Amino acid sequence: MKKITLFILFLSVVCHAQMKSDKDVFNTARYGTVAEMKQLEANDKNSINSVNPMGFTPLILACYRGNTEVAIYLAQNVKDINYTTENGTALAAAAVKGDVKIAKVLLENKADPNIADALGVTPLVYAVQFENTALIELLLKYKASKTYKDKDGKTPIDHAGFTKNQEVINLLKN
Repeated sequence: MKKITLFILFLSVVCHAQMKSDKDVFNTARYGTVAEMKQLEANDKNSINSVNPMGFTPLILACYRGNTEVAIYLAQNVKDINYTTENGTALAAAAVKGDVKIAKVLLENKADPNIADALGVTPLVYAVQFENTALIELLLKYKASKTYKDKDGKTPIDHAGFTKNQEVINLLKN
């Protein structure tokens, strides 16, 4: 029993040490700080523009994980704020997460609200599906298309109808 306890303790220390040393640009985007991101960028200028094996950039990951300060830093410094995966852009990630603050920074830095994912879904449709009126208003302010059709031929107003949320429907009708 004592050997098993020692082994488990040893294993947890090794795993913890591995997690601490595993500070690549993608993990830093998810969980790290701006200072850590700047250090990685100082070591490799193009690191913030890299793409992981799943096709995600550090910016997309920071937006999806809600790592606000890192997402803001990356939005202001990446080469392509509109880099698109089959799951969409960083703005789509912010929309899925309902993060108005990150979405605003992305839009202020020239994120295109009309880039769709592989299913033809735009950030506006995600905002509509999640009934996020503040995000819908923000996206419309930045010229998100109300008429863009997804792969099923549905527009944001069609998706709004499915929610039965009159406030969402009215935002798209005006």
